[in-house]
Amino acid sequence: MIAEPSSAIAASHQENSVHDETVPESTVQNGSCLRNGNLKTPRGKRKVQEQCENIRRNSSSTRKASQLQNGQVVEAVTLFEVVSVGKRAMQSVVDDWVEAYKQDRDVALLDLINFFIQCSGCQGMVTAEMFQSLPKSDVIQKMTETFDEETGLQYKKFMAYPWILTVTWPVDMDNEDYPLIKPGPYWKKFKANFCEFTAVLIQQCQCSILYDSYLMDTVISLLTGLADSMVRAFRHTSTLAALKLLTALVRVRLNLDVSKHNTQRLYEVEKNRITGKRTNCRLDQLERKRKECEQKPLEIQNMMNAIFKGTFLQRYRDVIPEIRAICIEEIGSWMKMYPDTFLNDSYLKYIGWMLYDKQAEVRLKCLLGLQGIYNRKELVSKMDLFTSRFKDRIVSMTLDKDHEVAVQAMKLLMLMSQNCEDALSSEDCETLYQFVYTTHRPLAVAAGEFLYKRLLNNQGDEEEGLPKSRGKFEPSASRLRILIAFFLESELHKHVAYLVDSLWDWAASLLKDWACMTSLLLQDAEEDGALSGAQENALIEIILVTVREAAEGHPPVGRGAAKKILSVKEKKIQLEDCTKITEHFIVVLPQLLAKYSADAEKVVNLLPVPQYYDLEAYSTGHLEQEEGLCTGEEGISRICSALRRIAAFHNAHDLAKWNLHDKTSELLVFEMEHGSLPVQMILPALQCTYFALLWQLVAVGERPSSKETLLALRKDLRLFCQICTCYLSHKNKDLSEKAFMILCDLLLILSHQNSSSDEAVGLLEYLPSMSLQSKMLLFIQDHVFTEEEEEFKDLTEEEERTKEGYKLNDLHRRRSLLAVYCKLIVYNVVEMVAAAEIYKHYMKTYNDFGDIIKETLSRTRHNDKIQCAKTLVLCLQQLFQKHINTLGSSNSMELSSTSFMNIKELARRFSLTFGWDQVKSRESVAMIHKEGIEFAFQNAAVEGKCVPPNLHFLVIISEFSNKLLKPDKRLVYGYLQRYIKEPGFCKGDEWHPLVWYRNSLLANEEEESSVTGGIGEWSSMSPPKISTFKRKLSNGSLLETSPAEATNKIPDFQCTLQLASPAGKSRKRLKAQETSRPEYLPFLCPAGPKRRCSQNMIKAENFSEDVGEDVDVDVVGPEQG
Repeated sequence: MIAEPSSAIAASHQENSVHDETVPESTVQNGSCLRNGNLKTPRGKRKVQEQCENIRRNSSSTRKASQLQNGQVVEAVTLFEVVSVGKRAMQSVVDDWVEAYKQDRDVALLDLINFFIQCSGCQGMVTAEMFQSLPKSDVIQKMTETFDEETGLQYKKFMAYPWILTVTWPVDMDNEDYPLIKPGPYWKKFKANFCEFTAVLIQQCQCSILYDSYLMDTVISLLTGLADSMVRAFRHTSTLAALKLLTALVRVRLNLDVSKHNTQRLYEVEKNRITGKRTNCRLDQLERKRKECEQKPLEIQNMMNAIFKGTFLQRYRDVIPEIRAICIEEIGSWMKMYPDTFLNDSYLKYIGWMLYDKQAEVRLKCLLGLQGIYNRKELVSKMDLFTSRFKDRIVSMTLDKDHEVAVQAMKLLMLMSQNCEDALSSEDCETLYQFVYTTHRPLAVAAGEFLYKRLLNNQGDEEEGLPKSRGKFEPSASRLRILIAFFLESELHKHVAYLVDSLWDWAASLLKDWACMTSLLLQDAEEDGALSGAQENALIEIILVTVREAAEGHPPVGRGAAKKILSVKEKKIQLEDCTKITEHFIVVLPQLLAKYSADAEKVVNLLPVPQYYDLEAYSTGHLEQEEGLCTGEEGISRICSALRRIAAFHNAHDLAKWNLHDKTSELLVFEMEHGSLPVQMILPALQCTYFALLWQLVAVGERPSSKETLLALRKDLRLFCQICTCYLSHKNKDLSEKAFMILCDLLLILSHQNSSSDEAVGLLEYLPSMSLQSKMLLFIQDHVFTEEEEEFKDLTEEEERTKEGYKLNDLHRRRSLLAVYCKLIVYNVVEMVAAAEIYKHYMKTYNDFGDIIKETLSRTRHNDKIQCAKTLVLCLQQLFQKHINTLGSSNSMELSSTSFMNIKELARRFSLTFGWDQVKSRESVAMIHKEGIEFAFQNAAVEGKCVPPNLHFLVIISEFSNKLLKPDKRLVYGYLQRYIKEPGFCKGDEWHPLVWYRNSLLANEEEESSVTGGIGEWSSMSPPKISTFKRKLSNGSLLETSPAEATNKIPDFQCTLQLASPAGKSRKRLKAQETSRPEYLPFLCPAGPKRRCSQNMIKAENFSEDVGEDVDVDVVGPEQG
């Protein structure tokens, strides 16, 4: 620092002569010390000032000035120089200053004040005067910033309590040359060190001197005073320092909130631990700490408010754009760090207002700050008012003359569209989509990301009305149709290269899916969903542009610089893409040229594709042969004929020595990946591969095989199953159905192997995943139970015969598909619940498939009668739910409606399949009633006053009541009562299904009294009280049982039942026996039997006839499998 001229000191003395001045005790100048004291004369004052100014203070142990070097005393550097050089860790520098502050806070604080002044680039002087007894109003009047014309000096006087500081500097001080704006890496590093110093200063002081009501008061007063200066350097530096201090205080406040929470928890734990004791040192300590944690946030909040009001509110509209940018950047960080305080409309308005700033730097800081907020979904809910107020402004900023502002505005709008529902209207989106055609590539890429995530990767309403593609290309094909539609609607046909380049970084996998693109082009015009002529032209243009972009690896002309230098990774991707282009288009391109040979426009866009081939891959010879082989019709015919002969021969003979599996697998994989081979070739190849695998399985079962052989076979089997699964969605119906038949047979074989080696069985066993099971079930629904529209009118006799033959062949094909799938259900290859979808069509397709469905039902019941019963109930439940969904509400349901009667009739037909033997079907029928009752009362109101939405389902399951034994009817009736909380409300027509079902359970109870010996334990349901029960039911006063009891309590009636065959019209006679066979229904009695009954047992007499299930059940013959 330079010495103050005498005239300036005199002027300063004249203005400040009313003050008593003191000098800090430890002020050192050339080894001499001055004690604090009041100086009586002006000359004494000047002497103190001259010794106080221009000093180089050394307030830390690392900056002591008494080092001897070459016989000379070398003064240590100042705090400003230490920070600007940045060779020491900032935390160490701050720690040294804190230690010096604790020893002599006046000297250390003056050192810090000089640091901030020097960081402003000021080479003048700082005069410190102690403020003692003047009234505040008088002090404020002396706080001035004036220019002394006589001396040519400018000085600023302001109060940094408890001092009055006077800063003097030459009037020609260059406002364009101070550390924060100086160019070069050294000063950029200085700015980072300066910000770090202010942050570390608060961090290291938060546990000690931050709350001493001296340090922060002085620093805040200093920075606030400097921020109000007319000198740009002071305003800029002090604003940056003050706002960085506020950011550090926000972090301290967050730490205090965490500490307060933890202290409160510890206090509560300690308080509960010593209940009953009067005093406890630990509790008193926690109490003091808790009060301290409550007081400190208030002090921090006061500091934050002082800085915000004294600095931010004054400087966010500063004439200097750098200062405005600092304010906006820091308030954005406060909102992200401490949203509870800062993320509200009273603070957001400043960012909103500055979106209209004339300087691009300020607008950019606003957008970056908003991105950090809109990127967090938990904060978006607080932005509704801001979004509605400033959304239009943000949309318009995509047209900003500054490219970076436009790019960040587009990215912000993308975040808003992702995290704010309905933030952007369809008109806004259509406007933003068009930016993919801009010449500025970063903006176009940002718009491409917006287009991809909003339109192409979010296929909701956009896909409605578009034809659905089928097969493995379905997702990509749908997106390509949307992209083509967007390109055609934009009417910028010459800019397809810009569109592709904009999407390249986000939709590269879609744009490189040339197999899907060519499959769309090769579709027949008569097929459903075929492209129009304009769409084909657009798709061919897209293919050419994507091939060029993948092969060359640089953006189109007019967007960006010249050819860019590719990295090693980019070069590798480029080579892989060229190889992929070569392998695909040398096969498909001849087909495309043959199809569009009459369309010159399409041919012109297809011919440039070969120039991007990889010549090394093309020169191998394999692909040329394949190309010539696939394009010649005569060659294809020969190959198909040979494959059919081999398949027929391979069915009866093992041709493993020919190694046919590898060759045919290559054809299947090629078709799966590219989809360009003729079906006449794929069908026999599929059969040959299947037969080859079967012969290998036979060989493994007959003789031991090595583990390597088993693993190789397992890999081949998995691959073949994957191929068949892919072919299920093939566009050719014959191929998809053949793949389904082979897949079902192979799954059945793999799940039931007969091998002498357990290792072989374990390695080769394969069960379909749930995803595969779903695909197979959907295949059955689409190919078996779909009705084809008949358009046969006025046919001749010959045409009638042809029609009948076609219908018979089609019926045989559909029966075969259904039979082979039902075998998987019967043999537990797929889940039994899948049969529910089959059973739905029992009535409607009884003439065509009734025998197959009945046999499936019989076999599954034999395997697991309980699960079979659940499957039947599931089928009825799904049909009933579909019926309700059709009506829209269960309140409008009519029992006489056709749909409901069909479901009821299907339940009746299901009940007939149980046959006459009620003992044999006892558990199955009881399970149906249990599942049906639970479904009927599902989603019932807790208070029990509203009618359950599924109550009408009781009418459907009443069709199974006649299959219940008498004791089981009573047990089911008791289970029913558990779901009725207040019987008094069960009145009216809406409760008619409950009465209907009740009557089906209690019918003929008084007439059949021969079974009373087995039910004597049920006092509430004994025969003498049956009529009473009926009267109570008719009056609507059932036994009261809460829903909670229905789920949690165990029924108090006896669960041990005696099985009895029903009275069979003189075919069976019931007699009481002394032997007993205890059985019970565990799903109706959760706790099992509580006590044993008497030894009386109802037993059927022996008779020669044995009545089983329905005798008219058809059996699926071997030819149907």
